[in-house]
Amino acid sequence: MSEFFPEIKKIAYEGKDSTNPLSFKYYNPDEVVAGKPMREQLKFAMAWWHNMCADGTDMFGCGTTDKSWGETDPAKRAIAKVDAGFEFMDKLSIDYYCWHDRDLSPEYGSLKKNAEALAPVVDYLAEKQKATGKKLLWGTAKLFDHPRFMHGAGTAPNADVFAFALAQVKTAIDATVKLGGTGYVFWGGREGYETLLNTDMGLELDNMARFLRYAIDYGRSIGFKGDFYIEPKPKEPTKHQYDFDAATVAGFLRAHGLEKDIKLNIEANHATLAQHTFQHELRTARVNGLFGSIDANQGDSLLGWDTDQFPTNIYDATMCMYEVLKAGGFTNGGLNFDSKTRRGSFTHEDMFLAYIAGMDTFALGLRAAVKLIEDGRLDKFVADRYASWTTGIGADIISGKATMDDIAKYAAEKDEVLPVVTSGRQEMLESIVNNVLFSM
Repeated sequence: MSEFFPEIKKIAYEGKDSTNPLSFKYYNPDEVVAGKPMREQLKFAMAWWHNMCADGTDMFGCGTTDKSWGETDPAKRAIAKVDAGFEFMDKLSIDYYCWHDRDLSPEYGSLKKNAEALAPVVDYLAEKQKATGKKLLWGTAKLFDHPRFMHGAGTAPNADVFAFALAQVKTAIDATVKLGGTGYVFWGGREGYETLLNTDMGLELDNMARFLRYAIDYGRSIGFKGDFYIEPKPKEPTKHQYDFDAATVAGFLRAHGLEKDIKLNIEANHATLAQHTFQHELRTARVNGLFGSIDANQGDSLLGWDTDQFPTNIYDATMCMYEVLKAGGFTNGGLNFDSKTRRGSFTHEDMFLAYIAGMDTFALGLRAAVKLIEDGRLDKFVADRYASWTTGIGADIISGKATMDDIAKYAAEKDEVLPVVTSGRQEMLESIVNNVLFSM
């Protein structure tokens, strides 16, 4: 079989002093960092939709990149994408991939035709996985592209759309299980509203919970042992989406008794759109026991839409990996590059260069996060700042021993000295981060 990228050799680790753009400067897959090889700490995944499908088309212009993979027939192209994708992953030492069903095989108009067309692609993926050792990180159903989903899928006002969407999810879960995927993602692309004038919000939220319960119960019934995820996003394509941010999803899960069944897949660019930091969303997921997986990309704070740029912000990557390490590392999840090259970066070589940039960014972020934790100054400062909650009245409040009268009496006795306030020293802590990051 001829190569799709004959001009690109396997990308090697050459170290930070290398000036070869087609080399890793910080990502050394088998180097042990914090007790695990970097490939296991980071668990990089290739996003099928952006890398194998996106051709640079936007609302102002046609595509600039050829993603036909030498085939004009959709069925043959679907198979060619598999060969190209696995060659791409091999040359970048990427162990995992993620997909939407309709990106593996296009829309043919009916559930039956779609399932029939998808099946041989899934079979071929299984063969390629067996031959290469590559793995499926997670799968998902594309429930936002086709006109049938213009008003939503699980939250559609029409029960027939709900049924069609759930049947499509069933097929996608079947494929995920067949390929040994360790995750299944729900992204509510159109699960939201444009105006409340025509929306029964209560019914839509309850139906979304019903939709998830059907899918989860079915997955478990056929032996799926991995994690189910929801990926928060505040807007786009709908004005307001029900999975607005990590906190909103956490509340939704608890309200519908799903908090033990679903974790979160946090995307950096979606955090930006919600006017949060990437670290905030990860921390919110972690402290709520919902941390699962990550879509690695970045947005542009000057633009109001989802730009899905390759991540190159070292600070964001460092604090991301800080949260991952604090969560105990990835289990079933990983770092999926839900990122696409810019429209003007239109060559196949640009795809490799973009992934190298993203992988090196997170490798450097991992190294920095480990150093921050080993340094210990951040952890010590936080522990000291909250020390009053470990003894005396603070410990009694947390344990439930203190009554309202006890607390009022304590405050009255300390009336002349309360409250004791200490400096937050934000600037010093930010300087510590710089000190650790730039002394590596």
